[in-house]
Amino acid sequence: MSPTTVAKRWNGWGDPAITADVTAHAHGLLATLVGPGTRPDDAHLDAVVGSIPDSRLAAERGLSVDGEDRVRHARGQSLPDWVALRSGRLGPVPDAVARPIDTADVRVLLERARREGWELVPYGGGTSVVGGVTVLTTDRPVVSVDLAALSGLREIDAASGLATFGAGTTGPAIEASLAGSGMTLGHYPQSFEYSTLGGWVATRSAGQESLGYGRIERLFAGGHVETPAGPMDLPPFPASAAGPDLRELILGSEGRIGIITDAIVRAVRRPQRDQVRAYSVPDWPRAVELARSLAQAGLGLSMVRVATPLETATTLALAVGDRNRRWLRRYLRWRGQSPEPCLVLIGMNGPDRVVTAAEGEVVRLVRAARGVSVPGVAKAWRRERFSAPYLRNALWAAGYAVDTLETALDWSAVAALAGALGPTLRHGLEADGERVHAFSHLSHVYPSGSSLYTTYVFRLAADPDETLARWHRLKRAASDVIAAHGGTVSHQHGVGHDHAPLLAHEKGALGLETIRVAVEHLDPDRTMHRGVLLDDAEA
Repeated sequence: MSPTTVAKRWNGWGDPAITADVTAHAHGLLATLVGPGTRPDDAHLDAVVGSIPDSRLAAERGLSVDGEDRVRHARGQSLPDWVALRSGRLGPVPDAVARPIDTADVRVLLERARREGWELVPYGGGTSVVGGVTVLTTDRPVVSVDLAALSGLREIDAASGLATFGAGTTGPAIEASLAGSGMTLGHYPQSFEYSTLGGWVATRSAGQESLGYGRIERLFAGGHVETPAGPMDLPPFPASAAGPDLRELILGSEGRIGIITDAIVRAVRRPQRDQVRAYSVPDWPRAVELARSLAQAGLGLSMVRVATPLETATTLALAVGDRNRRWLRRYLRWRGQSPEPCLVLIGMNGPDRVVTAAEGEVVRLVRAARGVSVPGVAKAWRRERFSAPYLRNALWAAGYAVDTLETALDWSAVAALAGALGPTLRHGLEADGERVHAFSHLSHVYPSGSSLYTTYVFRLAADPDETLARWHRLKRAASDVIAAHGGTVSHQHGVGHDHAPLLAHEKGALGLETIRVAVEHLDPDRTMHRGVLLDDAEA
């Protein structure tokens, strides 16, 4: 039995015992929008394991060279990763998997890697969708550093709200550990069930309720990092004016300067009341203005999500049964909504009296936007909010590739980008005679602007290389449009390998060189995973 035999798909998302259904209505809709899909002939795990090259390292205590172990640590959850795994054209795999059990183990591993010329790839939950754990070609032995054993609650200071966790602790384990003290971190990315605290810090993660609890940069108070150049401690001061904040070196570092072993986070008391309400707004301009008003109202909301009319319709088609969908449409017509409404989800939590007051103002703003409440939708969303990635498995089996991209920009540019990005993707494969279905929502709002999260669906090609080529064309076209409208390279997914060539556009030449110098200072022998964050895979 492989050392990594766990309830986790080797070539897709999540627990293999959990499946998602694509309704007959959804199949028909996709066939109309992009064409009928053809079920792909996916490679089998045994065949893929049998095809990988022999390891350049020998098995020893704490260092696995098991074939399945290496395959399971070769890729993450990006679409190129899926194409490689599903087709069996895996490319490079790690030579070994290390599983350090404490900080001392990590220090020994780093020193040995420097001494023997290994390259180390930190591996948390393996949920990166931008190539963050993808092994690249190199003439050096590559070791994937699985941090699962560096997990659990180390210490909690309830008076200060500070909790120290091993960096390999997953989202559910964090919340379970804090629950006993009546506390929560409140960080809920869609990958919550599998992603790790260290991964959140390393990629500057945003959770679904970050409007209230804060993005990970606000929650990350300090911790410990083992860099190739030596250990780095980050004390959790409530505030400090003692020069640049070194936590910023770690936030978004994506494993380039070392391995986070412990993270200190700012937890809060569990809210007395925690609720999400769903509303329908008749058109996109009103929905965007409502989101901006809510973001700037200072109401202490935990979440505002606004779907375009196309995403609203697509979500209902893919996730709602025929009877409920017909009922909802009749209800919205009865309430005076347009045929193409926007779904808005608004989260509120805190003391009961505070939430009651906030909800009153929310209702006033929703009514001003001619919005109406939608019963049942918010409850269903909370119940299924971590299940959406499972639909990706089902759509792949039906012959469709699904990918997402996200950015953030000022309110003055949100509508223009939303209006340009969808058509760019939808027409992006016309030269190939293929159609694309693309739809967006605002997933996180801020007083000065918002994120824009876009999902796109296209047919799998008979040749996996052509599927990958289609993805590259769409990704490049979308990235150009985002850059032209002043959007960030990444709002919440990190840079990884996929976005590394784009980083110079956002940071500028001097900024990029500053990052590069910091990386070289802390990793002088280039021990850590190259090709992520910085476009230096061949350096």
